[in-house]
Amino acid sequence: MLPWLQDPIAAFSSQLSSNRVGHAYLIGMDQGYGGEELTLALAKAALCSQVGHSGSCGFCKPCQLIEANSHPDLYRIEADGAQIKVDQIRDLCQKLATTSQQGGRRVAIILNAERLNQASANALLKTLEEPGKETILLLQANSPSRLLATISSRCQRLAINIPERAEVKRWLKQKLAITEDVSWCLPVVGGPLAIVEAVETGRDKSLLEYRQAWLQSLSSGHLCDSLANVSEKQVSDALKVLYLVLHRVLVKKQDLDPLKRVSLVTLAAKVMQLENRLSVMPNVNTLALFEGLTLEYNQLMSQ
Repeated sequence: MLPWLQDPIAAFSSQLSSNRVGHAYLIGMDQGYGGEELTLALAKAALCSQVGHSGSCGFCKPCQLIEANSHPDLYRIEADGAQIKVDQIRDLCQKLATTSQQGGRRVAIILNAERLNQASANALLKTLEEPGKETILLLQANSPSRLLATISSRCQRLAINIPERAEVKRWLKQKLAITEDVSWCLPVVGGPLAIVEAVETGRDKSLLEYRQAWLQSLSSGHLCDSLANVSEKQVSDALKVLYLVLHRVLVKKQDLDPLKRVSLVTLAAKVMQLENRLSVMPNVNTLALFEGLTLEYNQLMSQ
């Protein structure tokens, strides 16, 4: 179990033990930090017949059924493509209206709940308002601010603390048994769990190469060959790394002219806006895009 998940699990378990549990919770934690793991842990605690301070016991029949992915009263919804569709929610609501097969609680997990569209969110509203006896809905969101207000306002919150970088560094060192600090790419990949995956797949090496290439390109004013040959699938990573490089410049150059600092902040914001728009850019001219950003940086720094 991730160490920073222990407190919210303990708080939820306490509510269960004292019969003060709510019917709907919004878990605003990115999956890269363990949002899915936390949501499942809460579901297991809610269905466990011997729940303790640290959550589910792991040994009772409900816990064993969950481990085997066969608990009949645990429902899991994930996005079908880019969205959670209305038919998925309607089907869930119909199932939650039936009697519990194990004679206890029914728990529904909705992952990436910010992907609920208007129709699916509306279909969920009635169940959120009148969930039925012994029913708990757990909505996990990577970006809770993107969740419709009509949904988030009907959910309780647990106090969730995102770990500081120092804690992440300690955990990564133990988990990966490596000496180098890979926590620098935390904002790029989305969380410590994603860093582990990046190291295992070699993605962290590509991100480091992007960082070195951007530093060289911005310093020389000429785009490196490695950046000129970035594929469309890699553009997002390259832009996120560029944002971190620009942020590093802002941190290191404290004596930078105020007007240049404002321009640099604006450029960094532009980079992230471009990254956010990638999903609707059918054909990205990577070379022109990266050359333009390099030129813009050098122009503002030479003013």
